[in-house]
Amino acid sequence: MKKTLLVWFLALFSLQAWGECFDENKDDQANFAACRKEAERGNSDAQFNIGIMYDNGQGVEQDFTQAIKWYTKAAQQNNVSAQFNLALLYAEGDGTDQDYAQAFKWYTKAAEQNLPEAQLNLGTLYANGQGAPQDYAQAYNWYVKSAEQGNAGAQFNLGNMYANGQGTPQNYSLAIEWYLKAAEQGNSGAQFNLGTMYANGQGTPRNYALAIKWYLKAAEQGHVDAQFNLGNMYYNGEGVPQDYLKAHMFFNIAGANGDEPAQQNRDIVAEKMTPAQITEAQRLAAEWMREYY
Repeated sequence: MKKTLLVWFLALFSLQAWGECFDENKDDQANFAACRKEAERGNSDAQFNIGIMYDNGQGVEQDFTQAIKWYTKAAQQNNVSAQFNLALLYAEGDGTDQDYAQAFKWYTKAAEQNLPEAQLNLGTLYANGQGAPQDYAQAYNWYVKSAEQGNAGAQFNLGNMYANGQGTPQNYSLAIEWYLKAAEQGNSGAQFNLGTMYANGQGTPRNYALAIKWYLKAAEQGHVDAQFNLGNMYYNGEGVPQDYLKAHMFFNIAGANGDEPAQQNRDIVAEKMTPAQITEAQRLAAEWMREYY
């Protein structure tokens, strides 16, 4: 079985919110011209919109350098969405050299305005020691603020901190609580980790049926480790009747996604199967991948 994942989730998509200069009934070029006029007059919403349009290549040729310029103008006027998008460009190195110190600066400003995506990403910079010394206690504090606003990525990261005792005492019960909140919002990492905690009996009585349930949800989103663990559970008959066809199917799916141990396990299972069963397992895997990929 593969263990819980310690992967810090980040919000990676820029925010979009159109100001009064943007008219949905007009084409992108007309909106760019209208917003540019307002932006040059110092309107922060229009400056933010011009930043978005340069960022996305919407109504104008994509230009991250120009996006940074206009986001900065809006961010300096305390436009929280511009602060977040500016931080994201610095963190990714789009239109500028990658600069975690600048990302940290602008995520902090947006986080202090209670933007949950910024609180999540600021927590992750603290957790990774990017733009600031590594500080799990600060990461924990920012994840809590974001998670309590319902941000699934922060809920997942908070679950990780409780599971691993980082920035807070280890508490598997609270890890499950936060993983569950994120899992119910479709976070595949949380679904996988929740499944693993049920499979191992961490913070809860061991429950293979619930492990299968959450592994399936993660696997359907392409989570390779969940696919691998499902193969193991069907092979061993944990939470389900032993089923070599399904074990082969899930190992085959994970193997097709590049997991070498899954490829090896698939071949081990195949030694216990007839040629007809292997053909059927391959058909089931192909059918499953057509449905979920």
